[in-house]
Amino acid sequence: MPILAFDTATDVATSALVAHGEVLGERTSIARTLLEDVDALLRQASVRPADIEAIVVGTGPGSFTSTRMGIAIARGLALALGAPVAGVSTLDALAAGAPGALPVIDARRGEVFVPGPRAVEPSTVEVAAGTVCVGDGARRYRGVLEAAGAVVPPDESDLHRPRASVHAALARDFGDAQLVLPVYVRVPDVDRLRG
Repeated sequence: MPILAFDTATDVATSALVAHGEVLGERTSIARTLLEDVDALLRQASVRPADIEAIVVGTGPGSFTSTRMGIAIARGLALALGAPVAGVSTLDALAAGAPGALPVIDARRGEVFVPGPRAVEPSTVEVAAGTVCVGDGARRYRGVLEAAGAVVPPDESDLHRPRASVHAALARDFGDAQLVLPVYVRVPDVDRLRG
């Protein structure tokens, strides 16, 4: 059962093709090249689009625009392929990719997304001494988190990106793509500025 999984919520887009728990291919790029990455994964594994039996998409929280883009692509592919979809939290995927670590996603506006999910100032993230923090927010606010006692892996560590193959492993409850909703945590900038 080939499963296509991807996440576009953070500063990198990850995509993977998984069958029977085996990763057939995985790519990392940016959200706007996601469909090119999907095409490359399918070609590399000699899988036809019609062979995809399910889709897994990262639901955020993360960049509002990139998260919406990923959800829209999942819905479009699901409609075209007649495939069910499951959503997986980007925070959950980061945590599962680094067991015991605290996932921290850059929320911009001087905030980070942490489990809850919630948006908080980096200086208010509660960490026990020695807690490993992963994610683009951990990289960006390394100094603040390390001053609080956290350990942040080197910037180039794969632990900082949510891997789509982990999303696929966490996926449950496949169904109608329209039922998979993004996790925004706070209102979009355009609504905040209007209000």
